[in-house]
Amino acid sequence: MRIEPAFAGHGIWFRRTDVTDCDNLIAASWDNVVDTQLNTKIANADGASVSTVEHLMAALAGCGVHNVLINIDGPEVPIFDGSALRFVKEILAAGVQPQAEPITELQILLPVRVSRDDAFAELVPADSFRMDYRIEFDQSAIGEQSLEGDFSNGAFLRELADCRTFCRKSDIDALREKGLALGGTYENAIVVDGAQVLSPGGFRRADECVRHKMLDAVGDLALAGAPIVGLYRGHKAGHALTNQLLRKLFVTPGAFRMVHAEGNIDQRLPGFGLTRHDVAVSI
Repeated sequence: MRIEPAFAGHGIWFRRTDVTDCDNLIAASWDNVVDTQLNTKIANADGASVSTVEHLMAALAGCGVHNVLINIDGPEVPIFDGSALRFVKEILAAGVQPQAEPITELQILLPVRVSRDDAFAELVPADSFRMDYRIEFDQSAIGEQSLEGDFSNGAFLRELADCRTFCRKSDIDALREKGLALGGTYENAIVVDGAQVLSPGGFRRADECVRHKMLDAVGDLALAGAPIVGLYRGHKAGHALTNQLLRKLFVTPGAFRMVHAEGNIDQRLPGFGLTRHDVAVSI
């Protein structure tokens, strides 16, 4: 996979370099999401697709990158260690260049909410990008976790980038019985079994699981096509509810507006001012 810079206003696109018999360009957009069961998968009208885009999208958003072309020679973004850290390191090592045109930001003006059973996701007005998230799992190694905070101005790198995806051992066993997840190991996800953490080294942070869910949400929200200025609140939410939330947002009259982040306004956006040196300091 290779990430190439693009001109202002280009947005984020994937190009399947191994696909030659149809359109191989796929816009990283909320309305191209076709599957959210285990990860976020996007596809174009010809069926060319890329799955597990959420960690890379989170890294791009968290580093303040808005215009790139991602060349990829297969149907899935690499998982690496199950976090966004490798992507962040590579992006910042290459360097992020400001562009001549101001960034367009998506400001939330009215509350928008979607729910399923006791789970919900919502966006409400706020003066920066904020998140408030809660999870509940019957595995005692995870249990109930919650976190809230302002994730503008580099906080993604400091608070979320290194937090890995997680799963129950029983889920892994069930997938493997179906011939799925055969490449998964304890090195690219946190695997728990009741009170036990089976992955070497255990958790990186005591609340790593809720932080990873927030990382996922950052990536899924980045499919809005512009950095969001507002509060995202999730309770037991995942890829599906976050995508449903964006779909509802864009059809709700008066719920948002798109504005140019001119002057000092862009300082409240994720990734503002980050450099390659911030990785060593923050992680």
